[in-house]
Amino acid sequence: MDGNKKVTDLWNEFLGRKNLDVIDIRYDAWQFGVEPDKLGQLVLEGKKTATASAYDGYDFYGERIPQVDDYSIILDSKNHPLCIIRTNRVKILKFSEIDKNHALKEGEGDLSLGYWQREHQKFFTKELKDYGKSFSEEMKVVAEEFEVVYVPDNHI
Repeated sequence: MDGNKKVTDLWNEFLGRKNLDVIDIRYDAWQFGVEPDKLGQLVLEGKKTATASAYDGYDFYGERIPQVDDYSIILDSKNHPLCIIRTNRVKILKFSEIDKNHALKEGEGDLSLGYWQREHQKFFTKELKDYGKSFSEEMKVVAEEFEVVYVPDNHI
């Protein structure tokens, strides 16, 4: 999926150690938001088990909405792989429908819904401009929950 040899090597290592068949498994490699190192570290620490993204971005970039059982290789700011996650739950909600439970699972700031709303409104406002759209509390958000399924030995 990614031209990064380290990503491919990690994926192959994961498949081998877990004895999984590559034919039946799909994965992407990506970074979190504006602070990929900080957010990636929260994932490694088990504090971040959810994320949210603008629904409109998937259409704009021609990407598929995440699905349950998708795998993702989380990258740091230098595109080095940190870990592999598996998506457990995906909901498409209005921004205003994101609840305190999801905010807590995102693991950021003071873990409150208020913090989540303030920071994500800033993030989405900037992002949506790229799509020629504006932020609204009615905008669709892809709320994704995940679990870490593999951490390479050099990140333990």
